[in-house]
Amino acid sequence: MFTYSICKPLESEIIKMSEITSEEVMRLFEEFPWIEYLNVMNNVPEENIFYSPSLEIENKETRHGLSISIVGDAQHYEYYIFYKRSEMRKSFFGLLEHKHENYISEKQGQTYQDAKS
Repeated sequence: MFTYSICKPLESEIIKMSEITSEEVMRLFEEFPWIEYLNVMNNVPEENIFYSPSLEIENKETRHGLSISIVGDAQHYEYYIFYKRSEMRKSFFGLLEHKHENYISEKQGQTYQDAKS
């Protein structure tokens, strides 16, 4: 099972949604109103915008997370993709190892197809 939340540009709070199955994740991404939210953002003063339109999905079992945001305007936009997971990190000249619980990697400049795959 997964949990998900969304960020709407004109709302100051992140909206936590219900649980979804792995089969519903792709449908959620495809039906999310990405361009509609960009149009909303481009028609209000910047000080009224709290977030870029975003969708965050987390695997309840592994705690791995995927966040997808869109930036730009309806004609020229790109997706930012963030992946959160734990990672073992070495320190003290590689002699010690510790777990970094919220390691995040990112990809910018992604197309719709990139984000979908």
